[in-house]
Amino acid sequence: MSKKQLIGALKSLTLSRTVLFPNMKDFFQLTTNLKRDFSGLIPVKLALLGDSSTQFLQQALRGMAYDRGMDLQIFEADFNQVERQAFDRDSELYAYKPEIVVIFQSTERLHAEYNYLAPAEKNKLAEQRLALVKELYKTISVNLSAKVIYYNYAEINDAVFGNYSNKLDFTFLFQQRKLNYELMNFASLNSDFYICDLLSIQNQQGRNFFFHPSTYINAEMVLSLDVLPLVAASTLDIISALKGKFKKCLVLDLDNTLWGGIIGDDGMENIQLGNLGIGKAFTEFQHWIKKLKERGIILAVCSKNTHEVAMEPFEKHPDMVLRPEDIAVFVANWENKVDNIRYIQNFLNIGFDSMVFLDDNPFERAMVQENIPEITVPHLPEDPAEFLGVLYALNLFETTSYSREDSERNASYRIETERLSLSKTFTNENEFLRNLDMESVVENFTRFNTPRVAQLSQRSNQFNLRTLRYTESILETISGSNNYFPFAFSLRDKFGDYGLICVVVLKEEKPTSLFIESWFMSCRVLKRGMEQFVLNTISDFALSKGFEYLRGEYLPTEKNGMVRDHYLNLGFKEEDGSWFLDLKSYQTKETCISIVKKYEPGPTRII
Repeated sequence: MSKKQLIGALKSLTLSRTVLFPNMKDFFQLTTNLKRDFSGLIPVKLALLGDSSTQFLQQALRGMAYDRGMDLQIFEADFNQVERQAFDRDSELYAYKPEIVVIFQSTERLHAEYNYLAPAEKNKLAEQRLALVKELYKTISVNLSAKVIYYNYAEINDAVFGNYSNKLDFTFLFQQRKLNYELMNFASLNSDFYICDLLSIQNQQGRNFFFHPSTYINAEMVLSLDVLPLVAASTLDIISALKGKFKKCLVLDLDNTLWGGIIGDDGMENIQLGNLGIGKAFTEFQHWIKKLKERGIILAVCSKNTHEVAMEPFEKHPDMVLRPEDIAVFVANWENKVDNIRYIQNFLNIGFDSMVFLDDNPFERAMVQENIPEITVPHLPEDPAEFLGVLYALNLFETTSYSREDSERNASYRIETERLSLSKTFTNENEFLRNLDMESVVENFTRFNTPRVAQLSQRSNQFNLRTLRYTESILETISGSNNYFPFAFSLRDKFGDYGLICVVVLKEEKPTSLFIESWFMSCRVLKRGMEQFVLNTISDFALSKGFEYLRGEYLPTEKNGMVRDHYLNLGFKEEDGSWFLDLKSYQTKETCISIVKKYEPGPTRII
């Protein structure tokens, strides 16, 4: 069968299938993106290694990346060249120098390998493949410093033993499941190894949607054209998160979204919640939202309602899962939702593209989407029982990191409301700042704060002078170097603890000069004098070490315009695209922050 005939046959087969994702482009729609202008998009160098045909996967990835605002520049290795590309230092992979390597080793090839094993060796299949994966990752991460995205294994049940396969460790089904479990364990221990969950996609859509036997036999294609957009979307979810593009906030309507019925008309006792009937759907929906809050997603309410009436179920209804303390920003009034969402965005100081809005009303969804096109507005089905299935499949809240501070994020924003209320009682800003009793802990990178430092580097897009993304392994290298001086700043005040909110990495470039390789900070502490405090700290350090100048650099992105004049405002002088601060004439800047613990950076090994 020729390539043209194959594409024709696949297209005919694909168009005859049910479209499960009305808002997602199919494979052929994605390929039309390949003809578009990619200039101006975020460039990402990626290598795709596979043991089966990956040509159409490569096209789907690049087409999907266009819709995500990225120019995915892909090196696609030849068929079944995974090991050669990784282990041969003279291979095309190392010449290309990608920042991300995607590895797709198919279940079909794994099954073929299993078939040729001696009976006594079949129970070692998972162990042998895991050893290979570990060696692939180690070789790539050491020699390329690249992140690895590994596709886990969709299941094949050969039904040799039926359900009894789950009791026999030498069956293929047992070995597949063991391998996927061990891959998760391995990923949890290696910060630059990420799993793209093909198994979940197969579980959601079914094996017949995922895999077409005839195209596999004729073209070595193990992924159907139907499923390619879903696989590409899942892969791009990880890549987007790695590039700092992810969702931070969930904005919720109330009536017929968080509960059944209209609170203002039906009264609190008549809204639908609990474990019976349709109320169960809303209760389970709230449990999912609660879990999002606990992993760090900011929750906000945007409802057309009287504030006291809207708040009553949160405070008094026995079946409510969500309580007032779970909501960072609660906006219930009779203004239009577009303006209210703009208020929420301004208060949280995050981008609209970091927000998701859930509302059962198609009119409200359309109004918000039309006026705030950057925000994500999923189309919820009419039946609340189907809410979770749709949202699970959309995977809106992908992340590449998690830390203790995430679980406390909503509380920090609620505390910020208290700070805002206090600020209104002062006519002088300095008096307000002094009244906060702010204290900062200044540390090197440690095994305790390194995950948070890496996470902050991935998440900080607005206050980020050079937008470098650090992994934990890179931070460990920096911390142990004689040429780098890292600073991690935490902040607390009388209302609570912000946690680690600012990072500066200094690099010695001349005997007299230190280069500010990175300066990124959480926007939650803007207008607190943190910038001045940080500059005082690093200037004092530089002078104590005999340096005469600090050199800074601003690399503009579409999101960091707020720090365009950062160095200018702090007294640096521009010269040939860089910003210089003469430390000999530096005057300590006024700040209302005191140091609790001052840690002098120097070479250290994170253990």
